[in-house]
Amino acid sequence: MDKKNFQRLVRGKLEIDGKLDLHGMTQEQAKIALRSKILQAHSSGKRLILVVTGKGKHRVDEFNRNVIGVLRQNVPQWLRQLPLSAVVLEVTQAQQRHGGDGAFYVYLRRNR
Repeated sequence: MDKKNFQRLVRGKLEIDGKLDLHGMTQEQAKIALRSKILQAHSSGKRLILVVTGKGKHRVDEFNRNVIGVLRQNVPQWLRQLPLSAVVLEVTQAQQRHGGDGAFYVYLRRNR
């Protein structure tokens, strides 16, 4: 991804082609929905998908550290695994107006 498009992505200036909201899903349901939405969007020629995970419940562990939501933690990892890694070019946190800490921009490779 070139620098100009990356800066536009990070600033939330690119047009969003689709949205996937994972609120209320279990890990398994979210993983299946993410996989099917990203692969379907790529085959349709879409480039930018907004994936909303939510921030998760605000909790602290036994060492008084903040614990982030399960989906928020796992979605970027799932996007780096096959078969999604073959179609995903870039993943970055969304701008506040698009969900901030609870959402990601997923920029897809061109369909060739």
